[in-house]
Amino acid sequence: MTATLSCRLAAIALAAPGFLCAPAAQAQPWPVRPVRMIVPFAPGGATDIIARSVAQQLAGRLGQSVVIENKPGAGTIVGNAEVAKSRPDGYTLLFAPTPFVISQVVYPSLPYDPQRDFTPVSLLATSPFILVVNAGLAPRSIADLVARAKAKPGSLTFASAGNGTVPHLAGELFKQRAGLDLVHVPYKGGGPALIDLVAGQVAMMFATPIEVAPHLQSGKLRVLGTTAMQRLPALPEVPTLNESGYADFEVLSFFGVLAPGGTPAEIVQRIAADLAAVMELPEVRERFALQSASARVLGPAPFAAFLLRERDKWADIVKRSGAKVD
Repeated sequence: MTATLSCRLAAIALAAPGFLCAPAAQAQPWPVRPVRMIVPFAPGGATDIIARSVAQQLAGRLGQSVVIENKPGAGTIVGNAEVAKSRPDGYTLLFAPTPFVISQVVYPSLPYDPQRDFTPVSLLATSPFILVVNAGLAPRSIADLVARAKAKPGSLTFASAGNGTVPHLAGELFKQRAGLDLVHVPYKGGGPALIDLVAGQVAMMFATPIEVAPHLQSGKLRVLGTTAMQRLPALPEVPTLNESGYADFEVLSFFGVLAPGGTPAEIVQRIAADLAAVMELPEVRERFALQSASARVLGPAPFAAFLLRERDKWADIVKRSGAKVD
Protein backbone atom coordinates (compact mmCIF):
# COMPACT_ATOMS: atom_id res chain seq x y z
CA MET A 1 0.00 0.00 0.00
CA THR A 2 1.47 3.31 -1.03
CA ALA A 3 1.92 6.16 1.39
CA THR A 4 -0.58 8.22 -0.62
CA LEU A 5 -3.28 5.52 -0.37
CA SER A 6 -2.67 5.09 3.37
CA CYS A 7 -3.17 8.78 3.90
CA ARG A 8 -6.39 8.74 1.89
CA LEU A 9 -7.77 5.80 3.90
CA ALA A 10 -6.83 7.52 7.14
CA ALA A 11 -8.58 10.67 6.02
CA ILE A 12 -11.76 8.71 5.16
CA ALA A 13 -11.70 6.97 8.54
CA LEU A 14 -11.26 10.25 10.37
CA ALA A 15 -14.25 11.69 8.54
CA ALA A 16 -16.50 8.70 9.30
CA PRO A 17 -19.23 9.35 11.93
CA GLY A 18 -18.38 6.24 13.93
CA PHE A 19 -14.61 6.71 14.04
CA LEU A 20 -13.35 5.77 17.47
CA CYS A 21 -11.47 9.01 18.01
CA ALA A 22 -14.47 11.19 17.18
CA PRO A 23 -15.87 13.17 20.14
CA ALA A 24 -18.65 11.31 22.01
CA ALA A 25 -22.17 12.61 21.50
CA GLN A 26 -23.23 14.83 24.37
CA ALA A 27 -26.27 13.75 26.40
CA GLN A 28 -29.23 16.06 25.94
CA PRO A 29 -29.72 18.30 28.96
CA TRP A 30 -32.91 17.92 31.02
CA PRO A 31 -35.41 19.53 31.00
CA VAL A 32 -35.61 21.20 27.60
CA ARG A 33 -39.42 21.32 27.39
CA PRO A 34 -42.43 21.50 29.75
CA VAL A 35 -43.03 18.74 32.27
CA ARG A 36 -46.54 17.47 32.82
CA MET A 37 -47.78 16.46 36.26
CA ILE A 38 -50.78 14.12 36.31
CA VAL A 39 -53.29 14.69 39.12
CA PRO A 40 -55.65 11.68 39.39
CA PHE A 41 -58.56 13.82 40.61
CA ALA A 42 -60.86 16.41 39.07
CA PRO A 43 -59.86 20.10 39.14
CA GLY A 44 -60.68 22.17 42.20
CA GLY A 45 -60.32 19.57 44.94
CA ALA A 46 -57.79 19.62 47.77
CA THR A 47 -55.27 17.41 45.96
CA ASP A 48 -55.51 19.49 42.79
CA ILE A 49 -55.04 22.76 44.68
CA ILE A 50 -51.88 21.74 46.47
CA ALA A 51 -50.50 19.98 43.38
CA ARG A 52 -50.76 23.27 41.48
CA SER A 53 -48.92 25.06 44.26
CA VAL A 54 -46.08 22.52 44.08
CA ALA A 55 -46.02 22.58 40.26
CA GLN A 56 -45.74 26.36 40.15
CA GLN A 57 -42.73 26.42 42.46
CA LEU A 58 -41.11 23.38 40.84
CA ALA A 59 -41.33 25.09 37.45
CA GLY A 60 -39.29 27.98 38.78
CA ARG A 61 -36.49 25.65 39.82
CA LEU A 62 -36.54 23.56 36.63
CA GLY A 63 -36.70 26.54 34.30
CA GLN A 64 -39.57 24.89 32.44
CA SER A 65 -43.34 24.93 32.86
CA VAL A 66 -44.88 22.14 34.94
CA VAL A 67 -48.33 21.64 33.48
CA ILE A 68 -51.07 20.05 35.57
CA GLU A 69 -53.22 17.50 33.76
CA ASN A 70 -56.28 16.20 35.63
CA LYS A 71 -57.06 12.53 34.93
CA PRO A 72 -59.78 11.51 37.40
CA GLY A 73 -61.52 8.16 37.58
CA ALA A 74 -61.63 4.72 39.20
CA GLY A 75 -60.14 5.76 42.51
CA THR A 76 -57.03 7.34 40.87
CA ILE A 77 -56.40 4.30 38.64
CA VAL A 78 -57.04 6.26 35.42
CA GLY A 79 -54.40 8.85 36.25
CA ASN A 80 -51.97 6.27 37.56
CA ALA A 81 -52.26 4.24 34.35
CA GLU A 82 -51.56 7.34 32.27
CA VAL A 83 -48.22 7.78 34.03
CA ALA A 84 -47.38 4.06 34.00
CA LYS A 85 -47.54 3.95 30.20
CA SER A 86 -45.64 7.22 29.67
CA ARG A 87 -42.05 7.45 28.47
CA PRO A 88 -39.57 7.29 31.38
CA ASP A 89 -37.82 10.49 30.35
CA GLY A 90 -38.64 12.81 33.26
CA TYR A 91 -41.32 14.70 31.37
CA THR A 92 -44.29 12.97 33.05
CA LEU A 93 -44.86 12.87 36.81
CA LEU A 94 -47.67 11.62 39.03
CA PHE A 95 -48.89 13.66 41.98
CA ALA A 96 -49.82 10.66 44.10
CA PRO A 97 -52.17 10.70 47.10
CA THR A 98 -52.95 7.80 49.46
CA PRO A 99 -55.33 5.96 47.06
CA PHE A 100 -52.26 5.08 44.99
CA VAL A 101 -51.47 2.51 47.68
CA ILE A 102 -54.99 1.58 48.73
CA SER A 103 -56.02 0.75 45.15
CA GLN A 104 -53.34 -1.95 45.17
CA VAL A 105 -55.12 -3.86 47.92
CA VAL A 106 -58.82 -3.24 47.30
CA TYR A 107 -58.96 -3.84 43.54
CA PRO A 108 -58.53 -7.43 42.30
CA SER A 109 -56.44 -6.28 39.33
CA LEU A 110 -54.82 -3.12 38.00
CA PRO A 111 -53.78 -2.06 34.48
CA TYR A 112 -50.21 -1.57 35.70
CA ASP A 113 -47.67 -3.03 38.10
CA PRO A 114 -47.30 -0.60 41.04
CA GLN A 115 -43.68 -1.60 41.70
CA ARG A 116 -42.40 -2.12 38.16
CA ASP A 117 -44.16 0.73 36.39
CA PHE A 118 -43.40 3.56 38.83
CA THR A 119 -40.28 5.15 40.29
CA PRO A 120 -40.79 6.85 43.67
CA VAL A 121 -39.39 10.38 43.64
CA SER A 122 -40.39 12.08 46.88
CA LEU A 123 -42.88 12.03 49.72
CA LEU A 124 -44.01 15.61 50.31
CA ALA A 125 -46.45 15.69 53.22
CA THR A 126 -48.75 13.66 55.44
CA SER A 127 -52.08 14.43 57.06
CA PRO A 128 -53.68 12.73 60.09
CA PHE A 129 -57.34 12.07 60.79
CA ILE A 130 -59.41 12.72 63.88
CA LEU A 131 -62.22 10.59 65.25
CA VAL A 132 -65.32 12.74 65.67
CA VAL A 133 -68.75 11.86 67.04
CA ASN A 134 -72.09 13.60 66.93
CA ALA A 135 -72.33 15.92 69.94
CA GLY A 136 -75.54 14.20 71.00
CA LEU A 137 -73.65 10.97 71.63
CA ALA A 138 -72.82 10.44 75.30
CA PRO A 139 -69.16 9.25 75.07
CA ARG A 140 -66.57 11.95 75.70
CA SER A 141 -63.45 9.82 75.36
CA ILE A 142 -62.17 6.85 73.39
CA ALA A 143 -62.61 4.65 76.45
CA ASP A 144 -66.24 5.76 76.85
CA LEU A 145 -66.92 5.12 73.17
CA VAL A 146 -65.41 1.62 73.30
CA ALA A 147 -67.40 0.77 76.44
CA ARG A 148 -70.63 1.95 74.81
CA ALA A 149 -69.95 -0.04 71.63
CA LYS A 150 -69.14 -3.21 73.56
CA ALA A 151 -72.24 -2.85 75.74
CA LYS A 152 -74.47 -2.71 72.64
CA PRO A 153 -72.75 -4.50 69.75
CA GLY A 154 -73.88 -3.32 66.32
CA SER A 155 -75.67 -0.26 67.69
CA LEU A 156 -73.10 2.35 66.60
CA THR A 157 -72.45 3.40 63.00
CA PHE A 158 -69.46 5.05 61.39
CA ALA A 159 -69.60 7.01 58.16
CA SER A 160 -67.05 7.26 55.38
CA ALA A 161 -66.63 8.85 51.96
CA GLY A 162 -67.10 5.42 50.39
CA ASN A 163 -65.92 1.83 50.43
CA GLY A 164 -62.15 1.54 50.25
CA THR A 165 -61.46 5.15 51.24
CA VAL A 166 -59.01 6.01 54.00
CA PRO A 167 -61.79 6.99 56.49
CA HIS A 168 -63.46 3.64 55.83
CA LEU A 169 -60.29 1.65 56.40
CA ALA A 170 -59.42 3.75 59.46
CA GLY A 171 -62.77 2.72 60.90
CA GLU A 172 -62.08 -0.92 60.08
CA LEU A 173 -58.71 -0.70 61.80
CA PHE A 174 -60.35 0.82 64.89
CA LYS A 175 -62.90 -2.01 64.91
CA GLN A 176 -60.14 -4.60 64.71
CA ARG A 177 -57.88 -3.09 67.32
CA ALA A 178 -60.67 -2.39 69.83
CA GLY A 179 -62.63 -5.56 69.15
CA LEU A 180 -65.82 -3.70 68.26
CA ASP A 181 -68.93 -4.44 66.23
CA LEU A 182 -69.52 -1.16 64.38
CA VAL A 183 -71.69 -0.74 61.30
CA HIS A 184 -70.06 0.96 58.32
CA VAL A 185 -72.22 3.41 56.35
CA PRO A 186 -70.53 4.40 53.06
CA TYR A 187 -71.44 7.61 51.24
CA LYS A 188 -70.56 8.98 47.82
CA GLY A 189 -68.08 11.52 49.12
CA GLY A 190 -67.08 13.09 52.41
CA GLY A 191 -69.59 15.93 52.12
CA PRO A 192 -72.75 13.80 52.30
CA ALA A 193 -71.23 11.71 55.09
CA LEU A 194 -70.48 14.82 57.14
CA ILE A 195 -74.01 16.17 56.63
CA ASP A 196 -75.54 13.01 58.09
CA LEU A 197 -73.01 12.94 60.92
CA VAL A 198 -73.93 16.48 61.95
CA ALA A 199 -77.63 15.57 61.67
CA GLY A 200 -77.16 12.56 63.93
CA GLN A 201 -77.98 9.96 61.27
CA VAL A 202 -74.63 8.27 61.95
CA ALA A 203 -72.62 8.21 65.17
CA MET A 204 -68.98 8.78 64.21
CA MET A 205 -66.47 9.31 61.44
CA PHE A 206 -62.75 9.54 60.83
CA ALA A 207 -62.24 12.91 59.14
CA THR A 208 -59.55 15.49 58.44
CA PRO A 209 -59.40 18.33 60.95
CA ILE A 210 -60.01 20.95 58.29
CA GLU A 211 -63.27 19.45 57.01
CA VAL A 212 -64.89 19.26 60.45
CA ALA A 213 -63.41 22.41 62.04
CA PRO A 214 -66.59 24.55 61.67
CA HIS A 215 -68.71 21.84 63.27
CA LEU A 216 -66.28 21.43 66.16
CA GLN A 217 -66.39 25.17 66.76
CA SER A 218 -70.20 25.21 66.64
CA GLY A 219 -70.41 22.32 69.09
CA LYS A 220 -72.27 20.01 66.70
CA LEU A 221 -69.41 17.51 66.67
CA ARG A 222 -66.99 16.36 69.35
CA VAL A 223 -63.46 15.10 68.72
CA LEU A 224 -62.26 12.10 70.75
CA GLY A 225 -58.87 11.25 69.31
CA THR A 226 -56.36 11.60 66.49
CA THR A 227 -54.69 8.99 64.31
CA ALA A 228 -51.28 10.72 64.43
CA MET A 229 -48.51 9.44 66.66
CA GLN A 230 -48.21 12.80 68.41
CA ARG A 231 -50.92 15.22 69.49
CA LEU A 232 -51.78 17.84 66.93
CA PRO A 233 -50.59 21.40 67.62
CA ALA A 234 -54.03 22.71 66.66
CA LEU A 235 -55.75 20.29 69.07
CA PRO A 236 -53.30 19.84 71.95
CA GLU A 237 -55.98 18.63 74.34
CA VAL A 238 -57.02 15.74 72.08
CA PRO A 239 -55.22 12.44 72.80
CA THR A 240 -53.90 10.12 70.12
CA LEU A 241 -55.36 6.66 69.73
CA ASN A 242 -51.83 5.45 70.33
CA GLU A 243 -51.81 6.92 73.85
CA SER A 244 -55.41 5.82 74.39
CA GLY A 245 -54.33 2.20 74.54
CA TYR A 246 -53.94 1.26 70.86
CA ALA A 247 -50.20 1.10 70.30
CA ASP A 248 -48.85 2.11 66.89
CA PHE A 249 -52.30 3.19 65.72
CA GLU A 250 -51.38 5.55 62.90
CA VAL A 251 -53.51 6.43 59.88
CA LEU A 252 -52.26 9.13 57.54
CA SER A 253 -53.11 10.52 54.17
CA PHE A 254 -50.03 11.32 52.14
CA PHE A 255 -49.00 13.30 49.09
CA GLY A 256 -46.02 12.33 46.98
CA VAL A 257 -44.56 12.38 43.49
CA LEU A 258 -43.73 9.39 41.30
CA ALA A 259 -42.29 9.01 37.81
CA PRO A 260 -42.69 6.20 35.27
CA GLY A 261 -40.62 3.11 35.99
CA GLY A 262 -37.17 3.28 34.45
CA THR A 263 -36.79 7.05 34.66
CA PRO A 264 -33.03 7.78 34.81
CA ALA A 265 -31.69 8.02 38.36
CA GLU A 266 -30.02 11.38 37.77
CA ILE A 267 -33.33 12.91 36.70
CA VAL A 268 -35.17 11.37 39.66
CA GLN A 269 -32.55 12.74 42.06
CA ARG A 270 -32.74 16.18 40.44
CA ILE A 271 -36.53 16.32 40.80
CA ALA A 272 -36.35 15.02 44.38
CA ALA A 273 -33.84 17.70 45.36
CA ASP A 274 -35.93 20.43 43.76
CA LEU A 275 -39.10 19.16 45.46
CA ALA A 276 -37.31 19.18 48.82
CA ALA A 277 -36.41 22.83 48.24
CA VAL A 278 -39.99 23.62 47.20
CA MET A 279 -41.32 22.09 50.42
CA GLU A 280 -39.16 24.51 52.43
CA LEU A 281 -41.04 27.49 51.05
CA PRO A 282 -43.46 29.06 53.57
CA GLU A 283 -46.17 29.63 50.95
CA VAL A 284 -46.13 25.95 49.95
CA ARG A 285 -46.22 24.76 53.55
CA GLU A 286 -49.13 27.09 54.20
CA ARG A 287 -51.01 25.66 51.24
CA PHE A 288 -50.56 22.16 52.62
CA ALA A 289 -51.51 23.33 56.12
CA LEU A 290 -54.84 24.55 54.77
CA GLN A 291 -55.53 20.88 54.03
CA SER A 292 -54.33 19.74 57.48
CA ALA A 293 -51.11 18.39 55.95
CA SER A 294 -47.59 18.85 57.32
CA ALA A 295 -44.38 18.70 55.30
CA ARG A 296 -42.64 15.33 55.52
CA VAL A 297 -40.04 14.99 52.81
CA LEU A 298 -38.50 11.62 51.97
CA GLY A 299 -36.21 11.02 49.01
CA PRO A 300 -36.54 8.22 46.43
CA ALA A 301 -35.32 5.24 48.47
CA PRO A 302 -37.02 6.14 51.80
CA PHE A 303 -40.22 7.00 49.92
CA ALA A 304 -40.16 3.61 48.18
CA ALA A 305 -39.86 1.91 51.58
CA PHE A 306 -42.68 4.08 52.94
CA LEU A 307 -44.98 3.03 50.09
CA LEU A 308 -44.31 -0.65 50.71
CA ARG A 309 -45.03 -0.28 54.44
CA GLU A 310 -48.28 1.52 53.71
CA ARG A 311 -49.29 -1.13 51.17
CA ASP A 312 -48.64 -3.96 53.61
CA LYS A 313 -50.52 -2.18 56.42
CA TRP A 314 -53.61 -1.58 54.32
CA ALA A 315 -53.46 -5.07 52.80
CA ASP A 316 -53.69 -6.58 56.28
CA ILE A 317 -56.61 -4.32 57.24
CA VAL A 318 -58.49 -5.10 54.03
CA LYS A 319 -57.90 -8.85 54.42
CA ARG A 320 -59.15 -8.89 57.99
CA SER A 321 -62.18 -6.71 57.30
CA GLY A 322 -63.14 -8.04 53.88
CA ALA A 323 -63.47 -4.43 52.66
CA LYS A 324 -64.32 -4.06 48.99
CA VAL A 325 -64.79 -1.14 46.61
CA ASP A 326 -68.18 -0.37 45.09
